[in-house]
Amino acid sequence: MSPLFHQTCFDHFGLNWSQQLLPSTDIKHFLELLRNPRLYGSSVTMPHKLAIIPYLDELTAEARAVGAVNTIFRRGSKYVGTNTDTIGVAESFFHNTQRPVFQDRPGMVIGGGGAARAAVYALVQLMGCSTVYLVNRDKAEVDAVVDWCRTQGYGDGLIHVSSANQAKQLEGPGAIVACVPNFPPKTPDEQEARRVTEVFLDKSRKGAILEMCYHPSPWTAIAELSQKAGWQVILGTEAVIYQGLEAQRYWTGKEISDMPVQKVKDIIAGELSKSRL
Repeated sequence: MSPLFHQTCFDHFGLNWSQQLLPSTDIKHFLELLRNPRLYGSSVTMPHKLAIIPYLDELTAEARAVGAVNTIFRRGSKYVGTNTDTIGVAESFFHNTQRPVFQDRPGMVIGGGGAARAAVYALVQLMGCSTVYLVNRDKAEVDAVVDWCRTQGYGDGLIHVSSANQAKQLEGPGAIVACVPNFPPKTPDEQEARRVTEVFLDKSRKGAILEMCYHPSPWTAIAELSQKAGWQVILGTEAVIYQGLEAQRYWTGKEISDMPVQKVKDIIAGELSKSRL
């Protein structure tokens, strides 16, 4: 999906560029390609988002704060790593909701992996949430997220909500980012994390939830629960689109206002429809 997405933008700007998929774990080979003067940058997927960092010349503030790189761009002779996942999360809310939905209210992240750090950064640094609840089956993962975010200066307002009873005592969030696969909860810890989520969804004041899981379908069990509880559901494809447009900004120097946003959205929707056939 990524090469088609970016080709649409390149064609729109009349650039004779292309993005090609390199399914490899050979970083040495990748670095040889990266140093080719014809290469302007790269997208980076897991498991390389952390592994690539030592080989780059510089990192942007977002990449340093999140500790992961998903986009590489060239500035002069230097290759710079950034993290556009943070922008993807924030812009998904900015373009699909009214800010009062989440303004002056806690945020919440479901999950404890690498995507959770980018989500926390977006909620705190870009959306102004002074408090963020973390809901996850694994306490060790949550502790790792909290420790990292605190060392980077944006984790003081993080609260691990580990039980439904605890959730009942807390103010409801206005913006939720779900960063977990679409699997039914099976273990006791997974089931408790789902109950915590349901307690927050059932609170009287609603908000918007960004469901980051979009494959094989962007409509997940959490999306269904959220909609039934009266929440606005933002599909994960929105985050994919806005993080990709931010990457385009770094590569091409064009502003998002000049990009074919609606055409990209239509193409992404079409590709998802094909994948479900």
